[in-house]
Amino acid sequence: MTHRIEISLKEQVRDARGERIRREIEHFLHFTVSSVRTIDVYSIDAELSEQELKTIADEPLCDRIIQTSSIDMPAANDFDYLVEVGFRPGVTDNVGRTAREAIEYVTGRRLQEGEGVYTSVQYLLKGKLEPADVEKIATGLLCNTLIQRYRVVDFRSFTSGASRPLGIPKVTAETRATINEIPLNVSDDELLAISKDGVLALTLEEMKIIQEYFRDNGFAEERKKLGLSENPTDVELEALAQTWSEHCKHKIFAATIDYCDENGNHEEIQSLFKTCIQGATKQVREHLGERDYCLSVFKDNAGVIKFNDDYSLVFKVETHNSPSALDPYGGALTGIVGVNRDPFGTGKGAKLIFNTDVFCFASPFYEKALPARLLHPRRIYEGVVEGVEHGGNKSGIPTINGSLVFDDRFAGKPLVFCGTAGFMPATLHGEPSHLKTIFPGDLIVMTGGRIGKDGIHGATFSSEELSESSPVSAVQIGDPITQKRMTDFLIIARDRNLYNFITDNGAGGLSSSIGEMATECNGCRLDLAKAPLKYSGLAPWEILISEAQERMSLAVPPEKIDEFLALAQKMGVEATVLGDFTDSGFFHILYNEATVAYLPIEFLHEGLPPMQLKGVWEIKKHPEPRPVEKTDYTGELLKLLASLNICSKESVVRRYDHEVQGGSVLKPFTGIDNDGPSDAAVLRPDLNSFEGVVVSHGICPRYSDIDTYHMMANAIDEGIRGYVAVGGSLDLIAGLDNFCWCDPVQSEKTPDGEYKTAQLVRANKALYDYCVAYNVPLISGKDSMKNDFFDGVTKISIPPTVLFSVIGKMDDVRKTVTMDAKRPGDIVYLLGKTAFELGGSEYY
Repeated sequence: MTHRIEISLKEQVRDARGERIRREIEHFLHFTVSSVRTIDVYSIDAELSEQELKTIADEPLCDRIIQTSSIDMPAANDFDYLVEVGFRPGVTDNVGRTAREAIEYVTGRRLQEGEGVYTSVQYLLKGKLEPADVEKIATGLLCNTLIQRYRVVDFRSFTSGASRPLGIPKVTAETRATINEIPLNVSDDELLAISKDGVLALTLEEMKIIQEYFRDNGFAEERKKLGLSENPTDVELEALAQTWSEHCKHKIFAATIDYCDENGNHEEIQSLFKTCIQGATKQVREHLGERDYCLSVFKDNAGVIKFNDDYSLVFKVETHNSPSALDPYGGALTGIVGVNRDPFGTGKGAKLIFNTDVFCFASPFYEKALPARLLHPRRIYEGVVEGVEHGGNKSGIPTINGSLVFDDRFAGKPLVFCGTAGFMPATLHGEPSHLKTIFPGDLIVMTGGRIGKDGIHGATFSSEELSESSPVSAVQIGDPITQKRMTDFLIIARDRNLYNFITDNGAGGLSSSIGEMATECNGCRLDLAKAPLKYSGLAPWEILISEAQERMSLAVPPEKIDEFLALAQKMGVEATVLGDFTDSGFFHILYNEATVAYLPIEFLHEGLPPMQLKGVWEIKKHPEPRPVEKTDYTGELLKLLASLNICSKESVVRRYDHEVQGGSVLKPFTGIDNDGPSDAAVLRPDLNSFEGVVVSHGICPRYSDIDTYHMMANAIDEGIRGYVAVGGSLDLIAGLDNFCWCDPVQSEKTPDGEYKTAQLVRANKALYDYCVAYNVPLISGKDSMKNDFFDGVTKISIPPTVLFSVIGKMDDVRKTVTMDAKRPGDIVYLLGKTAFELGGSEYY
């Protein structure tokens, strides 16, 4: 039986959430609403006694000082319209999951399989509104129909009992253990259709490589012994698509590029990643010699540098652009908790010490018509900010550095950069903490959250442009509380030496994590039927590639598995043995002991030849800015200070906790009133020492309209200047490069692909030149190369954008320098030469 417990604020208590919604309705939707009150609804699908329901309502769900509860009776009254918003079936409901745990705790018993708790929110609107107005408020502000559902009811219908509440969003799909074979002996058009219909994001050339491989008679004979035909299964094709996706394989950065400069000179570049990024770091490390502080670069989930003799510093920045375009809150929340797992899954695991966030949006006051499926930039802005706020604050990690960039070309796809740093002992159990290995026979263990449909095709979806038909299942909603519990458990397991290897389940889920881990020992054997699921109804291929969050994969020695599982149970964390690592040379996937995928490790990871791209650079001509000299620039100054890219971002930054863990030294704001933005952030990772970590960044996408070489150069220079200005040491400094590009592959949809490829080459050349010149090694980074929207008619492409993050050390945080002027009469010095260079500036 389903029971509803509704929690409302007492009449005399101010409803801050409702007041915020009222302001947004009036400010953004231009409807006059006199008041908005909110009610939290818990729909409990379980057999509970009357006394149990009263206990639940009185204790975990309701704060009796300011709230009242109502059991199986409506709490709403005195409104004109009621809008109730809840999740769709299968969408992660974090509050519902936490409420379930609380109910189990106070009742002293576990809810049965199939029972659950589901949450929704009621918004009680008062004002002179028409039904059509309320529909616009519901869909334009309160409900993201991609992941949520809603109902609207007027007061008369509500009191007469003519309306029905939202139903239980239970997933009722039947278990589907069917394995489908995909015949590939078909025409080229049919191969492309298989890729498109399956959201595989594989090109015709890539489909034909797979087609040819499966025609090999020797391989076919080996497959027959395991009950497989000469055709790939859906599990195999999905695993190949995930592994070969642009998101995971970085095919554009690994491509062979024929680059032609403005003078017609040709240059063949064998992988921008190897020549410019790895090449710059190699050059810097050789220059550093014995002073080299790089410990692990470009081979783990994050970069690792030496902090001192006792500790190592870990840093990674990721993007979560495509999911944030569809569901800003869930996409950004998943982005921040997802990047948390990168440093945590680096080496043997690092304690997480801070987050960073940089967002690129179109103007929240955007007034142009938007194509179908695109959310208004204001909704994206609000949702992303709230998602990162909840992800960081609830994880107990301070958010200490970031920025916002506005350009209307980000209407097609916002950029959501999330970074996390970690801190770990330099050695663990007598070995360097940044090293890890897997031995044949080690057990495959998954720990943390369960697997659902959320995040399916996330890797391949992120490798394509956004369109009206982008898949709903590509959106995940992170759960920071489950992840915090998991990381607390794994730090203890690390210190007890209970595992050999750890990595996160990110894009591609088990396919990615176990597929990559299997390269360490050259094989694995994984049974998908053993994986814990959120609900039934998942096909084996869905279990393999689901990106459901809060999961880590580990290699645990058989002799330590009992202690590992016992610790997990003690700390309330789910951990499951799914198989073992082998040296068979194969990615061997089973379902209930029946083989569903059998792919050579070498073909899975090395079977894709490099792309062949062409880049043609041309210098774009722009009108030269010639401002008229005048004696009073007050008007221009005020306009600049009021512009979106310069105005105060305090309303956003204050929502983030930058004090948690107690190590922050230089915070996001400084000055007498703490309202001036800092050049960088400084914190003490070890409270027993005055040694500090400094973090800053640079980003200037508008420069790309002129020359991406100088865009990159200025981003690097900006990041390093901010770092140095607060006291960062140039003797221990590192950089991270995060590229976000519009599609640079020449095609009918991208007729200027060769120019965009040339822009990419120019940016990478600057990255090499300036990092070598500044003696800054690159330790990590990421690229996102399909940041376009295209619905068949309208195409919106972002400006080429690079976020350059800087991290390093200062020996004594007591010498931190803030950017505010300290006293009247201090002299201002301008270092360096000033030229007539205003192109690409906010002034123009």
